[in-house]
Amino acid sequence: MWYVGTRYAGWQRQPGRPSVQGELEVALARVTGERVRVVGAGRTDAGVHALAQVAHFRTASSLSAERFVTALNHYLPADIAVRSAQDAPEAFHARRDARWRAYRYVIWNRPGRNPFLVDRALAWEGPLEVARMQRAAELLVGGHDFAAFCATGSNPRTTWCTVHRFRVRRRGPFVVVEVVSDRFLRHMVRMLVGTLLEVGAGKRSPEEVGEVLASRDSQRAGPVVAPGGLYLVRVGYTEWGAGP
Repeated sequence: MWYVGTRYAGWQRQPGRPSVQGELEVALARVTGERVRVVGAGRTDAGVHALAQVAHFRTASSLSAERFVTALNHYLPADIAVRSAQDAPEAFHARRDARWRAYRYVIWNRPGRNPFLVDRALAWEGPLEVARMQRAAELLVGGHDFAAFCATGSNPRTTWCTVHRFRVRRRGPFVVVEVVSDRFLRHMVRMLVGTLLEVGAGKRSPEEVGEVLASRDSQRAGPVVAPGGLYLVRVGYTEWGAGP
């Protein structure tokens, strides 16, 4: 499914605050007449967008998967859309069965404000040396303890993650950061991007990012950049590199 996360408190349902999960469950209740719980593959934070969120739910409805797409989109707000649906095995779990997730962060790297990219990309007017950013990113590929890039107070069961790919590319006026990992910590991508931006701006050396990682100290990482430039772009259900 697609969604623009700007006006939501994130994927996960929260009392008194709008969420993507909450909107989808309201739409499902209207379609099926049941109280249906939806489970998403990625618990995106407030303001974060998705191009390929995966979710599952169970229902007694006899409506076909194809009809669910049309019916749900009829009731969903304009900033959320179901792209496709299919029947899944009884044991399928959108979050637990996911083997990796891919996120993209978009930076508008050009002088002058672009009103069309408000809450869609981070505006950065100063020069960025993308080659330096890429060298730093390569130091983080593989299995590491990413405690230095985890939001304070989130208390995950483990801070160990395996990053399969980490790329920084310039595409015209945009700098695009793409990272694929088996799991992500809260604010991990946004802290990684904030640190890489300091490398690209010449405030840190690429090697210093490896030192931050080894320190396990989030106070040494760069700032948590704004959520509007972050997109969940793919969720994989086979081992990384095992298929298309």
